[in-house]
Amino acid sequence: MNNLYKLNGVSSMLHCPYCGTSVHIEEDELFCIHCGKKLPSDMHERANNSKKKNKYWLLPLFSLILSIIAIGIYHLMLQNQITDAKEAYNVAEQAALEENYEEAMTAFNEALDHHSNFNQAAVSLEFVKKAIDIQDLLIKANSLSDNGEFQQALALLTETEQELKDYTGDAVNELIHSIQSHQETIKMAKISDALKKEPTIDELKILLWESESVGQEAEDITESIRHQIIDYSFTKASELINEKQFREATLFVEDGMKYAPNSEKLMSIKTTIEKEKVAFETAEQQRIEQAMSIAQEDYELNETDVVELVSATLKRDKQGNLVVNGEVKSVAEMPINSILVEYSLLDNGNEMIANEVFVYPDTLYPNESGNFEFTHFNTKKMNELELKVTKITWYTD
Repeated sequence: MNNLYKLNGVSSMLHCPYCGTSVHIEEDELFCIHCGKKLPSDMHERANNSKKKNKYWLLPLFSLILSIIAIGIYHLMLQNQITDAKEAYNVAEQAALEENYEEAMTAFNEALDHHSNFNQAAVSLEFVKKAIDIQDLLIKANSLSDNGEFQQALALLTETEQELKDYTGDAVNELIHSIQSHQETIKMAKISDALKKEPTIDELKILLWESESVGQEAEDITESIRHQIIDYSFTKASELINEKQFREATLFVEDGMKYAPNSEKLMSIKTTIEKEKVAFETAEQQRIEQAMSIAQEDYELNETDVVELVSATLKRDKQGNLVVNGEVKSVAEMPINSILVEYSLLDNGNEMIANEVFVYPDTLYPNESGNFEFTHFNTKKMNELELKVTKITWYTD
């Protein structure tokens, strides 16, 4: 038995109008064997259900098409949002590089409005907020420096720099560079202020280390401090040589060379110390007598016949100390060494200070020139004095 039924002379399939299952043509079949619902008694309704069934099969297709269209529209909108977010991010990034942090913050917020899950924009936004706070701290640090509170200002900048350790990027590097620039400026102000207070030699050594840490910006200050250390070491060593305290003189020079290893003055006087020590310990009287004899003979003929005094000046340095500077020239026919210049500082003809200083380099060959220099500390309150070179002695090999 089949389930074909002739409707208006045309064979037609019979179906359950509810689930579409094929049913038999018997009129006494009252219920669908698949879904269990009661079948209509009118065979036409059973036969016409095939058309309804065909329409029901179209619904999933329509749903699929609508879903594809909706997904496409959503994807297009999402792509547009991402594009707008990236454009806003690029604008914000450039503003941050130029340290226009307020503008950068607005643009980063705009990027997040377009794309709320833009994690890089969210991190960058936190950075520019912190950068705005740091700019205020830089102003505060400068104010502390202007009031002489240098240590507090530097501590504040160090703390500020630490706050950026979790961030990376060009904008972060620019901000760190700005912080470091403020640090160097404040360090230089601190050093300059300390130099005005007439620091001790030990304080000068600390200031030299601080100025070297600043870099090229403090090069002039660094050289000024180093020169003061050289002058002090040279002066103390010269005094100790005159007192025959050669070991102490060497210690002074070696300590000074820790801060100025290439100083010609210190290297020269170190050589002088060694030679003076040998001369003193071995008592080479013949060598000394020979030098003195030559000096006396030449002095009687011409005071500047063997060693010519080219120049001798007396002036005050930036710290107000009296500095003796001079130049001599060898006109001897043989090398001479350990040239000692004796001089006096006079006040209206009265001798106020008498001193001796060695010429550097230690050995002068015929027609070569050498220099001598000595700084008299603790002379700031003295009247203007007159320099008079009284005697020049030397040795020959």
